[in-house]
Amino acid sequence: MKSKITYHEQTDMENTLKLREVLKTLPSFTSEFFRGISTTTSTSTRIKYAYDLRFFFQYLQKENPELAKIPMDQMSVDVLDQVTALDLEEYTEYLKAYIGSQESYTTNGEKGLKRKLSALRTFYSYYFKKELIETNPTLLIDMPKLHEKEIIRLEPNEVAELLDFIESCGDGLSNHQRAYYEKTKERDFAIITLLLGTGIRVSECVGLDIEDVDFKNNGIKVLRKGGNEMFVYFGDEVAEALKKYIEVRAGITPVAGHEHALFYSAQRKRINVKTVENLVKKYASQVTTTKKITPHKLRSTYGTTLYQETGDIYLVADVLGHKDVNTTKKHYAAMDDARRVRLPQRYGCGSPCRSMRNKNISETKRGINRDYIPFVDSSFLWRRLLSCFF
Repeated sequence: MKSKITYHEQTDMENTLKLREVLKTLPSFTSEFFRGISTTTSTSTRIKYAYDLRFFFQYLQKENPELAKIPMDQMSVDVLDQVTALDLEEYTEYLKAYIGSQESYTTNGEKGLKRKLSALRTFYSYYFKKELIETNPTLLIDMPKLHEKEIIRLEPNEVAELLDFIESCGDGLSNHQRAYYEKTKERDFAIITLLLGTGIRVSECVGLDIEDVDFKNNGIKVLRKGGNEMFVYFGDEVAEALKKYIEVRAGITPVAGHEHALFYSAQRKRINVKTVENLVKKYASQVTTTKKITPHKLRSTYGTTLYQETGDIYLVADVLGHKDVNTTKKHYAAMDDARRVRLPQRYGCGSPCRSMRNKNISETKRGINRDYIPFVDSSFLWRRLLSCFF
């Protein structure tokens, strides 16, 4: 019997094959770099590096007539020493706006610029440390500064409207649209409820297998960034939505190789990130026209609600699976002033997908409703939860 291949293992294999194809177009010496970073980076990071480096070498050929005469895969490592800090500043300026392969303008914002230059700095640093090049001009240029942006999230009334809309939006649809809606309603509701009720990433959501769901303990096993497994607990509304979808799922015959996937696409395959992004956009656009809601914004909604109700940035970091609490602080600490203004008389630990829909939530005598607490399997969080109850 063939052993089960997980979503993440399959993704790694696909990225590895893609990387091999891209490496064939890059200078041959770059293979050493990708082997060198293979133990410290994910396959998705390496494939992004490969695309960014290929674009960089294409730029060098475009701007340097001598390099244009040399096929890219035949360039030697010496070419790196020919690049100056001024060249990199010009490259940065070029990245801001250029005509792409489709004869249309392509732009890069602060985040895109920083990612591409970070890849280049890592690339140069590798060869400089190996003493294969004499200079590292990437250290002589400033990295783009990322300006903090306001966290976009759904308000309580918008969460309620979103979930209510998914449950009852079929009335105004055509027969064809209604047939598709009825076919996917339970799946879509389960996905959005799960994202709102646990704060998991969209990649973690699509990577779930049916075996990862544990209704006995009301939780799911997810593979976090970096490959760490974590058991994330959910409340009753998430459990109810998942159970209804799994009943529908039982009547679907999946395509071979996709039998273990929790969420199926209309093609009876494991649902992908793009499909989840599209369905979130489709439903959310009917609730708010001023916010661009993505699966990550649902994650932000969960994190924001948890932080507003507890004021504990370490708890939020643990629940969201952030390795570095500074990542969490960067996103949520700006809310401190607003939280102080609305400082509650007592705290509750809540799951937004449920608490936001019910304004008359029953409370225990200590002001905590245990059904709504988002759990994560870690000794630190258990201590935090115990401190809430006692």
